[in-house]
Amino acid sequence: MSFKKSLGKSVVLLLIIAILVIGGLLWFDYLGLVHVKSIFSPVYKLFGKEPQTSAVIHSSPISGDLEEERIKKQRESLDIYREELDKRESDVNALEVQYNQIAQELSEREKKQEEREKTFNQTLKQYDDKRVNIEQIANNLNGMRPEAAVNILVAMDDQTVIDVLRKVEEIAASSGTSSMGSYWLSLMPSERAAEIQRKMINKPESLN
Repeated sequence: MSFKKSLGKSVVLLLIIAILVIGGLLWFDYLGLVHVKSIFSPVYKLFGKEPQTSAVIHSSPISGDLEEERIKKQRESLDIYREELDKRESDVNALEVQYNQIAQELSEREKKQEEREKTFNQTLKQYDDKRVNIEQIANNLNGMRPEAAVNILVAMDDQTVIDVLRKVEEIAASSGTSSMGSYWLSLMPSERAAEIQRKMINKPESLN
């Protein structure tokens, strides 16, 4: 009699355990953790019912939203970087234009400076050549008869005559002899001699 009671209790316990297991599986299936409705579908059909689908609504993966947000941030960063590059390129172009203008101005100044130096050197050479020529003429006139020297002086322009007379005085002063300049002037026509003396007073050091 006690054996039958023990057997009955065991069967009841097994049934309770089976009910709990089946209920747990159905609940996990409802939560979307496992899929067991297909296993119990014959039981549902035996009672004339269709297995209910899970009521859990699956949302889109969060990782997808994060990836989209990351891509969006990267695009915004790229746009900002592109704007900075465009601005830098604009600044570089502006500086290049400015530097080209400065380089052109410096080149023009350099050319003008070279032209001034060239002109100065030419003027200096002309002055040196004229000074050599004047000194040679003065030495030649000093070796001539006064009348012949005066004839040559009269044929020259006033400034050249003035330069020759000054060179003659300079040579005489350096050699300790008397200058022939005053005597040559006395032999020249009076009006021409007076004009030369006037210019010598107004421009005492000019060789131009």
